Amino acid sequence: MKKIQLNSIASSCSLSGQRLDLVLSKLFREYSRSYLKKLIIMNQVLVNESIVNQPDKKILGGEILTIHPFSKDLLVDIPENIFLDIVYEDSDILIINKPAGLVVHPGSGNKSGTILNALLYHYKNSKDLPRAGIVHRLDKDTSGLMVIAKNIFSYNHLLLLLKEKKIIREYEGIVHGKMIAGGTINKPIMRHYNRRTCMMVHHLGKPSVTHYKVLSRFKFHTHIAIRLETGRTHQIRVHMLHIKYPLVGDPCYSGFKIQSNYRKDKKTNKIYKFPRQALHANHLSLHHPIKKNVMSWTVPLPQDIQELLLKI
Repeated sequence: MKKIQLNSIASSCSLSGQRLDLVLSKLFREYSRSYLKKLIIMNQVLVNESIVNQPDKKILGGEILTIHPFSKDLLVDIPENIFLDIVYEDSDILIINKPAGLVVHPGSGNKSGTILNALLYHYKNSKDLPRAGIVHRLDKDTSGLMVIAKNIFSYNHLLLLLKEKKIIREYEGIVHGKMIAGGTINKPIMRHYNRRTCMMVHHLGKPSVTHYKVLSRFKFHTHIAIRLETGRTHQIRVHMLHIKYPLVGDPCYSGFKIQSNYRKDKKTNKIYKFPRQALHANHLSLHHPIKKNVMSWTVPLPQDIQELLLKI
């Protein structure tokens, strides 16, 4: 198998002093930063014809950067015959309704059985796309709508729409506590100091904005609609905890001390033990990358959250 080589020159002054993985993501925009970081670690990146395997190496400017994106050693993700609930499909995009419990792409602790593995099986051309065409992700235990690109033009266009906040993503969730009204949470988010699999609100984090409104109120809970303006990891879950209305069933951000009257109610105590975060991506809207028309999709709440609403 012949190794493919791509070259570029870090000629822009704005790249001086930046990390190698970040510079590569700006020069080779057809690949994700995480994919390029993987190439660096696996000795597939050269700086001035010398292998560099440190993603945080600083670039001075003027270097010749070389990547080998299709090395045989990198083909670690295998196709798997996993069912995809397809809501819409054409030659450019794919809209799926992800069930809770399904991981989006392989990572630590989830080497297979993911949406990425399913895409590699059902769509042969996805192997040539960054992340098999996955544009954004949902947490493992969050259900709902995702858009996936089927070619590199659609992938780049959807990434641009996402960056420009032109993909509308709306959710429904059930939180602990009785909200008075909706609002907007504008608090930066970063990785947690100690719990590295979790995130936290912190002034040094990345800008994060979440809008929410009340759909219905119950004795101890509130059914809310949420719209993301940004898309940080665990954003909704972190923001809901921050305003002291954590999502029901959230294993990482419950932060909920059961009040005495709540604890005495056997019915609501069972709700507290709901096995996943009660969060569902119910609506998605975007400009089609080729047709340019606005397209929207809405899916109902999954059965487990519908049943939860009947219990509260």
